[in-house]
Amino acid sequence: MAFNNPPPGREEDDEEDDELYGGFNDGTPLTYTTTMQTRAQGAPPPTGGFGYPPGAATRGLGGGAPPPSRFGAPPPATGAVPEDEGPVRPMTSIKAAGFSSRDDGRGFDPLKQGNKGPAPALQKKSESSPEEEMREFEKKINHLIDESAILQQKGQLAAALDKAKEAMRKERQLCKQREQHNLVDMINIDLTYSVCFNLANQYHANKMYQEALSTYNLIVKNKQYAQSGRLRVNMGNVFFEQKKYPQAIKMYRMALDQVPNTHSKARFKIMKNIAVAFIKIGQYQDAKQTLENIMDGSPDLESGYNLVIAYYALGDIEKMKLSFERMIALKDPGMERDEDLEEELTQTAEEDDGLNALLSDDPLTTYLREKREKCTDKIIRAAKLIAPKLDKKNFEKGYDFVVEALRKEGFNAIANELDIARAMTYLKKKDFKKSIETLKSFEKKDVNLAARAATNLSFIYFLESDFPHSEYYADLAIRADRYNAKALVNKGNCLIVKGEYERSREMYMEAIGVEANCLEAIYNVGLVNKRLRYFEDALHAFEKLHSMVPSAPEVLYQIASLHEVMGDFQKALKWYNLFCSRVPTDPGILARMGALQSKDEDEAGAFHYHQESYRYYPVDMDVISWLGAYFVKNEIYEKAMSYFQRASEIQPHEVKWQLMIASCHRRIGAYQDALNLYRSIHKKHPDNLECEYMDCPWPAFCVSHLCPPTPPSINMQA
Repeated sequence: MAFNNPPPGREEDDEEDDELYGGFNDGTPLTYTTTMQTRAQGAPPPTGGFGYPPGAATRGLGGGAPPPSRFGAPPPATGAVPEDEGPVRPMTSIKAAGFSSRDDGRGFDPLKQGNKGPAPALQKKSESSPEEEMREFEKKINHLIDESAILQQKGQLAAALDKAKEAMRKERQLCKQREQHNLVDMINIDLTYSVCFNLANQYHANKMYQEALSTYNLIVKNKQYAQSGRLRVNMGNVFFEQKKYPQAIKMYRMALDQVPNTHSKARFKIMKNIAVAFIKIGQYQDAKQTLENIMDGSPDLESGYNLVIAYYALGDIEKMKLSFERMIALKDPGMERDEDLEEELTQTAEEDDGLNALLSDDPLTTYLREKREKCTDKIIRAAKLIAPKLDKKNFEKGYDFVVEALRKEGFNAIANELDIARAMTYLKKKDFKKSIETLKSFEKKDVNLAARAATNLSFIYFLESDFPHSEYYADLAIRADRYNAKALVNKGNCLIVKGEYERSREMYMEAIGVEANCLEAIYNVGLVNKRLRYFEDALHAFEKLHSMVPSAPEVLYQIASLHEVMGDFQKALKWYNLFCSRVPTDPGILARMGALQSKDEDEAGAFHYHQESYRYYPVDMDVISWLGAYFVKNEIYEKAMSYFQRASEIQPHEVKWQLMIASCHRRIGAYQDALNLYRSIHKKHPDNLECEYMDCPWPAFCVSHLCPPTPPSINMQA
């Protein structure tokens, strides 16, 4: 630009001036001082910013006239540049961008394209060809597959299966259309594979195993699908769920042959399935070898746990120890043992509620928490399984080994869990003293452990009928953790012993509020309501418990008993029948059912249940008496005598059974046998008046006049 040209009289200095950017500050300066002098002479002020005239330069185009302003505006009156300096050159930087001072109505058009007018309308889409129609059809099929997968993820299995079947029908329809239009080359093999695989998967999810296997077979036997052999893993899973473990192992091995050695993770997962199937069918030796290969190649905690189970089944104590140590030494994700970091995160979360909510809802945190819970559960299970078996003579040594190994690897919480399990083992072996000593050692440890130990101590003292100590430790556990449902149940039990039924009922209800599925609390609150004669509330509690544990005979008995107390004998019989389906040999329940049938005037049913009760428990005097009276009532005296004879053997000092036998002899006309028996009874019991009636010198007169057919003091229909 003109600003780089030297002013007049300075040309001779160009050769001496080596500065690269020289000359920028030379020329006639248009300074603020010059502007102020111009104003003082009466000239109008400049219109440019900061006191400088716009578009002015030291060298112009000639003619002495100022250049026009930008965008066609009239030139400003500068007066700052003397006329003898020559014409002022206009600024030309805007020309390259297409701007011009002339307004010709064409508007901005830097590319010289001219005004072509509005864009033409879009052409109408021509009628789709068969190829395009089939592509659209493929999109619809893919959309159905996606919908089916989403519905399965949401748990709507029936709807997902319907979508999969619809996708299968449309895919077959598409293949037929292509064959009709001679477009066989356009058949999408991948789409067919996806449709069949999704359908088989949905069959499997809906427990339609045979249909799933048939669909998988269609895929596997098709040689056009290169990797279809791996679907034999899915077929093996179907057989595994059906508990057809040999077929599952066969499929897993066929799938393993299809997976190359480069895909080591997939191979080890299939081998893990094979090992589990071997354990299921009891082939522990084969399972052990497979699991050893997995632990050598790609060890994980689940395989280590299964290996411990295999060695436990084989009875190899040394290998049990080694495999357990190897399992707990694994560094699985989520099993970090940095307690300081855990405490720091907990403290930070407590200080910041927002961070606490964020950490609790974080998907990664949730995943790691679930992973840690699963791993901890497997370690605890393995430890509790092998600890009592590591030393056959002294189980304490086994617990010592397991606890030491856990503490060595940093699993202190699990080690404490094993100490509590040791106390429970003492309890099972009736060694209450050592169990109490072990549990009392937790009193000065962590609060949660102390609460758990106090709960167990309360239970042990309750079993020993030491109710004051039981209540003391129950209160201790409740103070440590008010939301400990088991401690609340123990406290309620102690209150029942003291006769405080209302307070015990409150404790049980609080335990249910803390833990809605606490079976002990629900059962006990039903018993308390029954004791307080709140029969409706008791029935509601036991019915709720029945929905949770439908096969518990205790619950069935309580429901039947409540219906019996409330006078609904038909429902009572119904529930007693359900009880007998679980426990068919309970003589007491059979006798009660016989009594209910007798109240309902069903003599045949009553006899059946009393007879069954007598068969399982032939010393129940009430049942024997009822059966004897039943045969007397039906005048079958010979059979009645056998039951009265059994009763006299059970109660030899009870005279009424001998009198009943003698009465039966008299009823069948065996008067001599009856008289002999009466005399024998009279010798043993001389004060018995009934015997004196029969042993008088005029027996015929006594029989016809003094003695009624049935002695008045004996109820033959008892």
